[in-house]
This record gives sequence, C-alpha cells and structure tokens, in this order.
Amino acid sequence: MQRPFQVLGVQQIAIGGPDKTKLQKLWVDMLGLEVTGTFRSERENVDEDICAMGQGPFKVEVDLMQPLDPDKKPAVHTTPLNHVGLWIDDLPTAVQWLSAQGVRFAPGGIRKGAAGFDICFLHPKSNDEFPIAGEGVLIELVQAPPEVVKAFAQLTGNHEISGSQ
Repeated sequence: MQRPFQVLGVQQIAIGGPDKTKLQKLWVDMLGLEVTGTFRSERENVDEDICAMGQGPFKVEVDLMQPLDPDKKPAVHTTPLNHVGLWIDDLPTAVQWLSAQGVRFAPGGIRKGAAGFDICFLHPKSNDEFPIAGEGVLIELVQAPPEVVKAFAQLTGNHEISGSQ
C-alpha cells in the first residue's frame, strides 16, 4: 500500500495540568525551554504557553496547558500528556488518504492551530465506522511549512517529499 504523504518528525508535545505554573517550573525554569508565545481559547478551553526546544526546522514545540475552566470540556488537564503533534508534508492528502483507510478524525477538520499552522486531530478512540484511531492518544497532524519539508528532505536525502500547502 503506497502512502501518498510522509510523517517528517515530531512537531510538538502538549502537556496539560491544572496549573501551568507548575509545568513552567520544570520545563522552563529547570530544563531551560524558551517561552515563545501564548494561546488562549474559550472554544478549546485552554490557556497555554508555547515553549521550544531545538532550533530551525528541527525545533520541537512543547505546549504547557491548563484549562480556562476545569469543569468544562475539552479537559486539557485530565490527560497529562495531552497530545503529540507530527509534521506532515501534505496534510490535505494525508487526511483524505487516512480517512479512506478507516482512520477516525476528531471533529473540526483542518484548521489553523495555536502556532499558525494548518492542523487536524486523529481521534483517540475508534468506532464502528472508523476502526483505526489513536488507541487512547490524541494525535495532531500539522502541515509542515516549506522550510521544514526542505530540511527533512535534505536530512533524509529524499527529494520527493511534496510539502504542498
């Protein structure tokens, strides 16, 4: 089975807790990650600090998240490792192909994420209609920008990576 897209690498790790200041103590103060931005969304019930490790196209985002309201959904704090984000070279093609294979996506479709990239989520639980899912893990697919696609192509020697946007 020929896959018409590639997973290039880890784009982000999202960690949730009831109070992001405790997360900051470890990830920023102790481990030295840099806070590069913040994101608040009533719809997503999240107040997050966007941190970074590494540089350039190989930078990995670490999102430290707390709920705006701990009694509302999504409950970003109830699963400490909230989700993992993966760079995808051609997100629309990946979504179309994965859906056709029976992969379940979370509601919302492709949309702009907190860091400004097009994103969508694989649902953590399968169902009868879509028997393939994250087996308990929420997985974010993130459209890699051209510089990331190019860097991974050079790293792997694979110059057929598409990177359409």
